[in-house]
Amino acid sequence: MRGIARAGLFALAWSLLLVDYAAAQQARAGCTPSPSAAGTQTWRCDNGITIVAENGARFELKDANRDGHIDSVELSSQALLVEVPKKPGGNPFKVLTPRAIAAVRGTKWAVDVTEAKTAVFVADGRVGVSRRSGGRRVVLGPGEGVDVEATGPLTVKTWGQPRVDALMARLGQ
Repeated sequence: MRGIARAGLFALAWSLLLVDYAAAQQARAGCTPSPSAAGTQTWRCDNGITIVAENGARFELKDANRDGHIDSVELSSQALLVEVPKKPGGNPFKVLTPRAIAAVRGTKWAVDVTEAKTAVFVADGRVGVSRRSGGRRVVLGPGEGVDVEATGPLTVKTWGQPRVDALMARLGQ
């Protein structure tokens, strides 16, 4: 019985350590979290990027060029709403999912990941979307979205208001 209790305490301590480590890594990338509407969490970054994470979203902030500022997010489940200030030139900000890469230089967009697909919707600006494995890239404008599935074409569509409202509600918008 004591062995099971010790194993449980060890597992709890390890999970808390990992959560603290992840929070420390993300804070070092120049971003700080704060609770926001509808149980979401908003990350505000010192380079002007704002990320609203759906409750339960699994993601990791990345600083690929190691300059102390995030330049991408690896999203593995649920949804994020990302707002990136316009910046001329340089590398675009990216959201990477198991199926897709969405990249911009300045805009506001949402990315939703499920086991079957990645959905990308643009609220403002333009977003380039491609499969993670490469291939054809599409560019979305305001009100447009694309569902990236394992196979099939990337078809840009104007999203209906019910679909937009449902996704934005999950993000406290």
